[in-house]
Amino acid sequence: MKKRFSTLIAGITFILLTAGCSFYFIEEERKIAKPKKIEYVEYKGKVEHLFFHPLIAYPKRAFKGDSQSEQIDMWFNTVPEFNRIIESLYKKNFILVHIHDVYEEVEENGQKKIKRKKLMLPKGKKPIILSIDDLSYYTSDQIKYGTNLKLVLHRGEIATLSINDQGKKVIRRDNEIVPLLDDFVKKHPDFSYKGAKGTINLTGFDGILGYRTNSKKFNETTNRYDIENPHFLKERGAVKPIIKRLKETGWKFASHSYYHLPHNQISLEKLKEDSRLWKEEVESLIGPTDIYVFPQGFTFPYESVESPYIQHLYHMGFRYFQPVGHETYVEHLGKVIFQDRRHADGLGLRLQKKYFLDLFDADQVIDRQNRPAHVKYVEEILEKQKKKQNQQTENNNSNEMNQTESGSTTSYHSRTPHSGVLFHSFMNQHKKTLHKQPIVM
Repeated sequence: MKKRFSTLIAGITFILLTAGCSFYFIEEERKIAKPKKIEYVEYKGKVEHLFFHPLIAYPKRAFKGDSQSEQIDMWFNTVPEFNRIIESLYKKNFILVHIHDVYEEVEENGQKKIKRKKLMLPKGKKPIILSIDDLSYYTSDQIKYGTNLKLVLHRGEIATLSINDQGKKVIRRDNEIVPLLDDFVKKHPDFSYKGAKGTINLTGFDGILGYRTNSKKFNETTNRYDIENPHFLKERGAVKPIIKRLKETGWKFASHSYYHLPHNQISLEKLKEDSRLWKEEVESLIGPTDIYVFPQGFTFPYESVESPYIQHLYHMGFRYFQPVGHETYVEHLGKVIFQDRRHADGLGLRLQKKYFLDLFDADQVIDRQNRPAHVKYVEEILEKQKKKQNQQTENNNSNEMNQTESGSTTSYHSRTPHSGVLFHSFMNQHKKTLHKQPIVM
């Protein structure tokens, strides 16, 4: 009897304990927060575009105080600056997109045209396109001033090969835009729309991605690219796995022309030769692209889509044309689009702070630890601006007197083709480039 009673008590105890445990686990499951359902809404506003050059991996070599150091200061960013900008964009609810997420080519009534797509983004997110110009690591004036040597594969991921300040070759993932952005998106996947990263805008005259895939090398004697490159085929083979991995990880490619010549001065014949070389030596490696990024930010002269320059590049397959400006601007010409890109470089950080407040605070971004406190070009620009303002004040005073005497209130306005007027005004005053300009036949 006692044995049966003990067995009964044990059974009841087991049931109660089991029930209690089940209740506990159910309650604990209820406490675990379920992932919030993301609400997607159609985005119809403006799409920003921010571009960079290769990062300054070793600032000590970049800022030597010579003329090329000023070029580096103007057009390049340090690693801390890039990291701060990306962090700011993320905090301001921007999300990376590609231009093909925003626009597409369609055919209506037998005519092709570019049309805005229906872009569905997480509520509160704002799209931004990111691109990199000249990611070739030019031998003449970039590598010597602290950039990396090339992109490489390391354990299946994109990394960089560089020479550190001790003179040793090292592989790193913390000193260039591609690996830095790859890692940032891994940590913050909501910073990327469908895995989008950025667009790499390539020239061809000194190869691509640090590989000398150009058929001809620069000749210091003739100032031409007329020396056969003996490593041409080997370098083309070596870069292909890099291109493949970049495409797999959300990166796209665009043309930045072959020779990087300013297009406000280029003849149609030179443009045709330039684009032919780019197709042969660059597109043959990266595949077709419909994006054309203007060298040095300058457009060629055009009044409509019927411009012979636009017509030539259109027939070469290009649909999206990208100059440089300090604010968002899009010009829709039916079958092509012009979209200004904003420049987050030393020039922008030092002299155009107010134009970037929607993206970042330049005072919080600029790398004062590594950049020189004073640079000649800033002083020159500020002096010219001061003289211009004084001249405008004198002209305004004179106009007011004339209007008072005549009773006229007529005003005259000038229209610029896009928003890059400040950038291009500066470029016209400082006709310097990021590399040697060859004589092109």
